[in-house]
Amino acid sequence: MSWVAEHLGHLTCDEPHASAVRGGQVAADAALAGLDLTGYARRRSQVLPESARGASRMSPYLRYGLVTLPQVWQAAGSAPAADRNKYRDELLWQEYARHLYARIGPDLWRSLRTEPRVTSTQDPWRRDMACMDLVVGDLETDGWLVNQTRMWLASQWTVRGGRDWREGEDRMFRHLLDGSRAANRLGWQWTTGAGSGKPYGFSRWQVEKRAPGLCLSCPLQRGCPIQDWPDSTPGPQVTPPDGVTAGTTDGGPSTAVVTGAPELVWLTAESLGAQDPALAAHPDLPVVFVFDEPLLSRLRLSGKRLVFLAETLAELDVDVRLGDPVVELAGQHLAVTYAPVPGFRARSAALDVVALHPWPWLRPPGSGSLRSWSAWVR
Repeated sequence: MSWVAEHLGHLTCDEPHASAVRGGQVAADAALAGLDLTGYARRRSQVLPESARGASRMSPYLRYGLVTLPQVWQAAGSAPAADRNKYRDELLWQEYARHLYARIGPDLWRSLRTEPRVTSTQDPWRRDMACMDLVVGDLETDGWLVNQTRMWLASQWTVRGGRDWREGEDRMFRHLLDGSRAANRLGWQWTTGAGSGKPYGFSRWQVEKRAPGLCLSCPLQRGCPIQDWPDSTPGPQVTPPDGVTAGTTDGGPSTAVVTGAPELVWLTAESLGAQDPALAAHPDLPVVFVFDEPLLSRLRLSGKRLVFLAETLAELDVDVRLGDPVVELAGQHLAVTYAPVPGFRARSAALDVVALHPWPWLRPPGSGSLRSWSAWVR
């Protein structure tokens, strides 16, 4: 924490502190080894008591490549059938989000099906509501939420609160340890109806079902502002961004593309695991990671996200730098693992990458429609 405060504190939106979910390969390997999905299908949406939560907490390690989707898919194989299938559906959702983001990139910021109505500039995440206080507290303290409460926040923000979904997505993104524009933006679009055409109507019913007893502690229990279902009429339809219904997805090479002798292995925030393909292929080369100062200055992430990254990097033999990666790595022959995000493509194009290694896809990207998960998964 002190290292992050000293070197990166000027780039954060809050005071750096450690989450209960710790970074690093050791923590990731322990989480994978201890993955027990028994009861997952029934308990994955449980919020309280915390001991009854069935969510796996693997997502932060997946986000930074400390484990891969194929690894976790295989680890789920021994679970009871219903739990295994439900969990693998969630992994496929993550893969679908990556496919969509790899194809349309920043256009995932645009609504895919409808444009939810914006009617307010007030903050709907009211801390005098016990449900919002709990969930916003979890978000800001530990940066990790079960999927159910992510849906609560998104629905409260836009469906009931009338705020632009992009503003809420950005606020959540800053705090989530597993924050990725692919999964977070797609999740917000699905929940608010922007990407599904059917908004999720958060109300007291979900709180009483998923967090029994919480409403009894709420000062607003007798005048609950979410007592009834909200108006979930979808907004006007929009034309989806180019490439959603069909197009070529840039999934990177299927095998390593080597055009010269690399001098350095460049690790990116998408792939920090010990099994990173570039790292594994060049074990004798020095390794570098660059905290992208211009990008972080714009994003203003929570300090706990940067602590998670620092904990991960502390376990690696890596030269950690702060600056613009294009400047820091200029003139050096690099080996790197492809990352399916726009920032990687822009930066790698400006650098001398002589060994580009493939991304570990769960499913290779294709050119078919990405209009819906159900169509894609078939």
